Amino acid sequence: MADKLKTAFLLAGGCAGCEMSVVDLSEALVDALGSLEIVFWAPTVADVKYKDLEDMPDKFIDLAFVDGMIRNSENLHTVKVLRQKSKVLVAFGACASLGGIAAMGDLHTKEELFRQAYKTSFSTDNPDGVYPTPEYLLDGKYNLTIPTFLDNCSTIDQVVGVDYYVGGCPPHPSFVGHLVGAILSGKLPPAGSWLTGGKAVCDACKRNPAITGQERLPVGEIKRTVDDRPDPDKCLLQQGYMCFGPVTQGDCGGSCLNVNIPCRGCGGPIPGIKDFGARCVSMLASSMADEEVAAQFIEKYNNMAKLVYRYSHTVSKLNHRIAEHKEAGARQDV
Repeated sequence: MADKLKTAFLLAGGCAGCEMSVVDLSEALVDALGSLEIVFWAPTVADVKYKDLEDMPDKFIDLAFVDGMIRNSENLHTVKVLRQKSKVLVAFGACASLGGIAAMGDLHTKEELFRQAYKTSFSTDNPDGVYPTPEYLLDGKYNLTIPTFLDNCSTIDQVVGVDYYVGGCPPHPSFVGHLVGAILSGKLPPAGSWLTGGKAVCDACKRNPAITGQERLPVGEIKRTVDDRPDPDKCLLQQGYMCFGPVTQGDCGGSCLNVNIPCRGCGGPIPGIKDFGARCVSMLASSMADEEVAAQFIEKYNNMAKLVYRYSHTVSKLNHRIAEHKEAGARQDV
């Protein structure tokens, strides 16, 4: 047991899908457990308490995985503790590395989010308009608490140091298996790197014109999957379906494209791209035949931020500008 790699998994503000991708390794996971000692896996798998983590010696854990973003005070606290207890920490999946779907909430105010969640959604029955409160004194003697909802979503590396990054929503089980093998063999890139095969989704796509011998043509019409059924044998982008495959890491093996769904970038940017959404806009614009097609694009996708930053808003330049604007407004209010 002493020779095993002490390993931990922590779910922060995510949906646990990334952890399910680990479980989906099935027999391969069982084989890997011969070399791993799971010392912490919360809150999804093991019946452990956060105090169990807090009581561990510093750097006790050899390798820690965090999935999910920082969305509340509990996430913030537990991630900081895990960093203190771990030698190597991996931001595992799109939420931990880029912000993920939930980060698009930062395009709205906290009031807007709470109103939608607790007042105006069609399934909500809350006539008194009660919102969750971090502290509540029950019967005058029981002080009940829940985590505080933070003003903004954060990636893991915005609050603690991160050694490696993994993309995907969730990471594909086959790549997770490759990743576990690389970790156990010690064949890892320099700290701060993305753990990736380094190729784009297009490189794994069976529709790629370069693979099928077809001529690559400019996009002549903009379509959405609700408009029509894509031809399963032709490049989605050339058919007019906005696909981010050319600029997204392809560790998924082109899973969405294999079921006729355009790539939306959950794998993270291919190496060298600093702002994923900006590169998506540039790539799509250069693929269009003329200004008429560009006008169709703007008409059909009228919320550009939520399209191109679906998974990466938190780390985007757009988010930084929004934060600067909020700070400037707060200073003016003072």
